Amino acid sequence: MATSSSAASSGATSAAAEIARLRERMQRMTDGVPRRPLPTHPALGGAVQLRTGGSYEADSTSLALALMAGPSQAGEWCAVVGVPDFGAEAAAAAGVDLGRTVLVPEPGEQWLEVTAALVDVVAVVVLRPPPRVGEHVAEKLGARLRKRGGVLVALGPWPRCEVRLTTAEPRWTGVGLGHGHLRSRQVVVETRRGSAPPRRTTLWFPGEPAETHLRPVPAPAPAVLPDAHPAVAAS
Repeated sequence: MATSSSAASSGATSAAAEIARLRERMQRMTDGVPRRPLPTHPALGGAVQLRTGGSYEADSTSLALALMAGPSQAGEWCAVVGVPDFGAEAAAAAGVDLGRTVLVPEPGEQWLEVTAALVDVVAVVVLRPPPRVGEHVAEKLGARLRKRGGVLVALGPWPRCEVRLTTAEPRWTGVGLGHGHLRSRQVVVETRRGSAPPRRTTLWFPGEPAETHLRPVPAPAPAVLPDAHPAVAAS
């Protein structure tokens, strides 16, 4: 009899937990404004599509600036929080409109409050978070993003982010046999969404004023085989 009672109690607990998960999912679907796509830099168009209410993780400032550049060029306001070494020249070269960019270099312990306040007034917030961010903190900010229709780009690990972007296989050009100047960098951008296989896109991140926009590396043309020699063809 006790065993039967324990099984019933366990089943009720599992059902309650499942109901709680379903309610949370429904809340996420109905909380805030409908999600809409934001303009994405053409070079990243094949790798990721920014959508309001989403959080994205980037492993480098260059990637974060590229993600911010699309909405910024389209007239959206953006903000950068917790990046005291923010490079204005590099941001402008990536296509960011500095006239519509809010900078909070050192928010200190108030980083969460500052970020939440900026989510209310700008389209994209680039944040360098503390080393460890709890899932409850990320979910709290995520609810605000969904409600306000904002986008968060985290420069570092961020729990439950929608897409993770990382750079790999960097190659510099411009250096000859021990001399010359570094001009531009070719990198592979890997985009991970959940447990799906990563998507890989090769990009140029230029490093000189003559080339002010990052751009995709064109795929190599297929090799054309020469015609067979007549004697070989006859045999």
